[in-house]
Formats: sequence, C-alpha cells, structure tokens
Amino acid sequence: YIFQVHDARRGALLTGPTYPESFNWFDGQGIPDAFNLSPQRAPGDASGRALVLGIGLCDLAGRQVEEFCAWEVAEENNSISMRTTHDVLGYGAALERTVSLNSRTLRSFTRLHNSGALPIQMSWFPHPFFPQTDTPELCRLNLPLAAMPDNPGYVLNDSGWIARRAAPDQRGFYQALDLAEYGKLVILQRHPTLGVVAATCSYAPTFFPIWGNQHTFSWEPFFERTLAPGQQVEWWIDYEF
Repeated sequence: YIFQVHDARRGALLTGPTYPESFNWFDGQGIPDAFNLSPQRAPGDASGRALVLGIGLCDLAGRQVEEFCAWEVAEENNSISMRTTHDVLGYGAALERTVSLNSRTLRSFTRLHNSGALPIQMSWFPHPFFPQTDTPELCRLNLPLAAMPDNPGYVLNDSGWIARRAAPDQRGFYQALDLAEYGKLVILQRHPTLGVVAATCSYAPTFFPIWGNQHTFSWEPFFERTLAPGQQVEWWIDYEF
C-alpha cells in the first residue's frame, strides 16, 4: 500500500474516492494493491475460512481476520522491503514486497513463492488513484482496445485517449475494457499538476477495468497466475512522476 506520493514543490500527487474530505480503509487513497479477490480455501472446506495472501487467516463469512501474518520490514536509502510467510489450511507461501524510488520513478515489486503442498491460484491488482483532469482526456494505452463498450462514463476519442463522456458523481463510472493484443502494458495518465504520469507493467494484464468518481480516476491491471508447489513468480509496476 503506497499511501501517498509527494512532490517537494507541488505537494500530494494522488487522491482517493473520498480524498481530501475523509479517509476510510475500504475506499483507500494513493496506490493500494490487493490479493483479496483470490482467497485460498482448503479443499472441501465450506466453513468460509481462507488464507488471503499478505493478510493472513480470514473468516470470509464474518468479514474478519482471525490471524494476521507477521511482516519483517527493512528500510534502505531509497527503498523499503516487506517479507512475510504463510502456513495455514495446507497452504504455504513466502511473499516479498519492495517499494523503491529512483529519481522520479516509483517501483512496486512483488515476489511470491509457493512453499506448500497445494497449488495457489492468485489474483493481484494495483488500484492507483489519480486526480481528475481539467480536460476530458484521462489515459492512453500502448495496446489497442478491441472496442470501447457502449457505456455512460467513457469514450475513446480520435487521438486514442480514453476520455470522460460525462461528469461522474460519488458512485462513479466503472467499465471493464477488452485489450485487442496481449503484451506488457504501458499507460499514459493525464495529471492536472504534472501533465502526464507514465506507468509500465512488467506483465500482460488478464483483466483491465477503469473507474472514476468526482474525486479520482483509476485503472486496475490484474496479474493472475496459478503456482504449483515449489514455483515462484515476480512482477512489478513502475510509476514515472
């Protein structure tokens, strides 16, 4: 979770669905990321208990965490690394998260190792919250869209930018997009203070929705894999401010 990015001269660069009036953990702000859509349930267990990577043992029916995982945190001059392990419900995993800053490039890096006896079906996504732009243009992708679905919130303009069709309210507009090509994704994001922010994914997203309300606009490039016992995967996303 990257709570905020500050520019020494320009101030805070990110927002959130209720920013700046208030904050809550459901809506968040900055650049949250999550594994919560892929809970790991024990085979044949209908109790609602599951491992949520990076969180711990959870009671999904009661929407409670039964046992948080313990994180080891190490700081260096330009990075912070966080490591944890899981050994619950027959699942074993080692998870590493590193956030580093190189000049104006912020990298969010993740490594996941399946150390258990059961396969792990994981789904992860970042959810960066950018300020709404002064003009309708929002973002542009290096990969073409199969088509822009008919929807009330967004259009694809003649310059290739995804743009607002209508002004959003607090509920906002959500739209899943279909990419016409499979490859590593690069996103150019309009920003009212910086002009443009660039994001580069080391992976090809399997799912790519966009959402925005009156406070913010966001996109979610999903990374999904099935890890057999002993397998490891790593990925990253760079934000160039």
